[in-house]
Amino acid sequence: MASYIEMPKLSDTMTEGTVVKWRKNVGDKVAVGEVIAEIETDKAVMELEAFDDGVLGQIYISEGGKAKIGEKLAVLLGKGESVPPKNSQTNAPEKPRAAVPKDTSQKPALEMAPTGAGRVKASPLAKRIAVAKGLSLANLKGTGPGGRIIARDVESAVAPSAAPAPQTPMASPTAEGSRRIPLSGMRKVIADRLLASKTQIPHFYLNIEVDAGELLRLRAQINEHLEKAGRGKLTINDFILKAAVDAAVKVPRVNASFAGDAVVEYADVHLSVAVALDEGLVTPVIRQAQKKSLREISDAVKDLATRARTKKLKPEEYQGGTITVSNLGSYGIESFSAIINPPQAAILAVGAIVKKPVVNARDEIIPAHRLAIGLSADHRLVDGAIGAQYLAELRRLIENPVLMLI
Repeated sequence: MASYIEMPKLSDTMTEGTVVKWRKNVGDKVAVGEVIAEIETDKAVMELEAFDDGVLGQIYISEGGKAKIGEKLAVLLGKGESVPPKNSQTNAPEKPRAAVPKDTSQKPALEMAPTGAGRVKASPLAKRIAVAKGLSLANLKGTGPGGRIIARDVESAVAPSAAPAPQTPMASPTAEGSRRIPLSGMRKVIADRLLASKTQIPHFYLNIEVDAGELLRLRAQINEHLEKAGRGKLTINDFILKAAVDAAVKVPRVNASFAGDAVVEYADVHLSVAVALDEGLVTPVIRQAQKKSLREISDAVKDLATRARTKKLKPEEYQGGTITVSNLGSYGIESFSAIINPPQAAILAVGAIVKKPVVNARDEIIPAHRLAIGLSADHRLVDGAIGAQYLAELRRLIENPVLMLI
């Protein structure tokens, strides 16, 4: 029976996708598991593989075209079948869609599926959609054979933390000579998420300035040896990321999220690191960062940043972070306040190291290297005292960086 290939939901924030490339042409045979197209989401380019056997009968969305979630991209035909009208209902209700995200990139995400996903009867596609929407399959009623949960059951469910639809902005006049730039999928998502964050999360801000002199000296010594050994150097940001993680272990309330009637303190520190792209900002995640050494964190962030800039990140690599660090020091920004990355409770804003005169303990004016760090926190679960404790621990580690090597 003919089956449509529809635009799948490849990330939790995705509302539409762009067909970057078709790997198959009309008339080509397609086998289950074969990659048939490359789809660009709001954050990455992913491979789409076939869920059915058949022949590619017709392509509805050409390369470069956009499609909403669930919109038909193409149709697969069985033996002797002709191309049906695009709007006809060829898929049986219980049958999964003709294409799903490639298993190699989605398997880890399924391992973090919502509670109950592994203990209920559900199709593989239903589980994937549940992961993307943040839903628990245990709370859903299946309409498939024997009460099995299928894709349409999950798609019709409402995510527990779904943000209200953004209101249409008022039209504004365009001055002569100006140009109107359509929002990319990534920029739309950023706009919606940041608006939701600032309007729904009660932010408060704490700021400190730390002595970065010892950190600079230790880094110089380490990098001298690394250079002689032909190994990559450590950056200032590597040390800051390590300090942010170790401090979160000491003060776990910042490594948490607000869950309505409870506070969820995470067992692991999944560190989100802000990476600037031409079209926006992504926050790839270093998993279980508390178990990684300074070198391992350095290698991980370099790899993630490189693949983020080439849109090669997998969905699970930019989802599930528990605390974020945003560093604008390399852009010459001395201090700033960051917006919390929902559903996290805290984000660090790190500025540039500045050489300035300071007064020491003997009331002498001396030159020193100072680093400004700001903490934006969710006041529903992080109080001022908790934020202060976290920043105090962060200061201790940065001003005594050898502690991060123990």
